[in-house]
Amino acid sequence: MTMRIGGLLRRLRKSGILSLAAIAVVAFSFRSAVADWNDVPTGSMKPTILIGDRIFVNKLAYDLKIPFTRTSIATWSDPARGDVVTCWSPADGARLVKRVVGVPGDTVEMRGGRLLINGESLEYRPVDAAPIREALGVDAEGKIFFNEVMSGVEHVVAYEPARQALRTFGPIEVPAGKFFMLGDNRDNSGDSRIFGFVDRGAVTGKVTAVALSLDYEDNYRPRWQRFFSRLI
Repeated sequence: MTMRIGGLLRRLRKSGILSLAAIAVVAFSFRSAVADWNDVPTGSMKPTILIGDRIFVNKLAYDLKIPFTRTSIATWSDPARGDVVTCWSPADGARLVKRVVGVPGDTVEMRGGRLLINGESLEYRPVDAAPIREALGVDAEGKIFFNEVMSGVEHVVAYEPARQALRTFGPIEVPAGKFFMLGDNRDNSGDSRIFGFVDRGAVTGKVTAVALSLDYEDNYRPRWQRFFSRLI
């Protein structure tokens, strides 16, 4: 039996299959534990992230996990308010992209679409909607946009006046080891308002940039202006 296995390994080595397998293991391990690039199939983060964007995810932003597992072997930071992260849905295990709005110990509340963190209302500023509407096309119809200021940093959020069911909740306190997530497309996002808190261990990385972007509704036309653009 040992001779047969040895002979098989020699044949595989000569054929190059072992080398290809080793390269594949290294590549997939890198994507699992260090950095990844994911496509975005839904519009819950519009206008920050569009359908057809391929996002860059820093898997080492918060910790180091054993490849292909959720087991962390070293932790150096935790997601902060305002971070855009990838995580596993507590509802069905699907991979999600959401913005962290509540960290452990925070009291989170929403009144008419306005977020309050620890009793303090976030600031909402006017935004030039023309380039946003151009980027979204027909998806911008019926929507209004604001710059939401969180932890001193602005990002654009979208509201749809005709849909207001998810605009009021709380106040609720975020437990230890949990995070409260929202989509920037506030009236069209399945997030913590629906499935509850996200475990710290379910956060898989921080989204830092759009690597490339294709417009699926326009024959996969490249959105050149979004290539290598930083996200906030």
